[in-house]
Amino acid sequence: MLVNSIRVDVVGDAYDIAANYLKRTGCIPPGVDLHPPLFDSIVRDFRAGNMNKLRLANRAIARFERANRVMAIAS
Repeated sequence: MLVNSIRVDVVGDAYDIAANYLKRTGCIPPGVDLHPPLFDSIVRDFRAGNMNKLRLANRAIARFERANRVMAIAS
């Protein structure tokens, strides 16, 4: 299915993979249904031409963890 030229299945699956991992590691609270920065990261890579859901998820996880490390160092 296409919504505004975005394959919902690829983006949705990538988000589910990344969010599940981050919830299991405690980076995102378990009750969060949508984490906008994580979703936006996946959509940005998708629009840049990356269509592989595992690569999308892994890049989003890496960005999220890198941002958390920077925030931890800054505080």
